[in-house]
Order: sequence, then structure tokens, then C-alpha cells
Amino acid sequence: MEQTQPKIGKFSLNYGLILGAVSVVFGLMLFSMDAHTTQDTSNTVIGIALAVGVIIWALINFRKANGGLLSLGQAIKMGIGICLVSGVIYIVYLILLANVLDPDFITKIAENTKAAAEEAGVMTSAQIEQQYEGTINYFWISYPVILIASVIQGLIIGLIGGLIFKKS
Repeated sequence: MEQTQPKIGKFSLNYGLILGAVSVVFGLMLFSMDAHTTQDTSNTVIGIALAVGVIIWALINFRKANGGLLSLGQAIKMGIGICLVSGVIYIVYLILLANVLDPDFITKIAENTKAAAEEAGVMTSAQIEQQYEGTINYFWISYPVILIASVIQGLIIGLIGGLIFKKS
């Protein structure tokens, strides 16, 4: 009897929902600690570690469901798909955060950026003010940037995971 091959799309959706939910929970944890506006490196590292963990988990389970086989192309597609689904979920969370949970979120981000620029002392006060206004007026541009960065992150993690777990 023939064994049906598992669907990459189904795995991507399921594990993308898991990664998106975990990312939102992490974001809500930062919000509850009032640390959601800080540009801390540890938050980025934790986010990447979560993505790596979920994608590797998905690749291992896909390989088990596929009779022990996993190609590099399948791993890359799965990494991209998982991060795409997760990125969309996280953007919806950010929109909710910026408009409902913390209406001053964008202003806080702009003020943190302004304070960092003033502390660095590299820019003039006019440039700093222009950057501040640009952050407030054009924050919406960060949403597609987040989605593109998420897809690139999924590509890289899927590629590395595929090279590690590939079995023909």
C-alpha cells in the first residue's frame, strides 16, 4: 500500500500558528513588564531562538511523517511558510498593540529612538526631529519590513535546518 506524502503547506500552517502564538505570548509578556518599547538585544535573540526551535521541531516531525525523508527544498519551503504565517500573526498583534493595548506605542518608540540619537551625538537636532516625525508618520512601513525580514529569517533557518536534517 502506498504511503501518502505529508503536505508542506499543512505543516507550515500548523507550525506557523504555533510560532505566531508563542511570539504573541512573548510580546504580551514584554508588554506586561512594560519592556515592549525597548530595543534590547536579548529580546531579538529570544525571538530568533523561538523561530529556530519551532522550525527544527517542524522539520523533524515532517521527516518522521515522510518516512524518514526530507529534501533541502522541502525544508526551505517549510521554513519560509512557517515564518510567513508567524509574521502575519505578529503583525496583527502589533497593530492591536499600537491601536488598542498601548495607543502611545509608536510615540514611545519614536522617543526612545530620539533619545538614543541625542545620546550618540552624531545627528543635528533638526535631523533628530525629522527622524522623530518620520517614525511617527511612517511607522506603518515597518509592517511589510517585518514580514520580509520574517520570510528571510525562515529561509535561512530552513536552509540550515535542511542541510542538517536532509535525507534522500
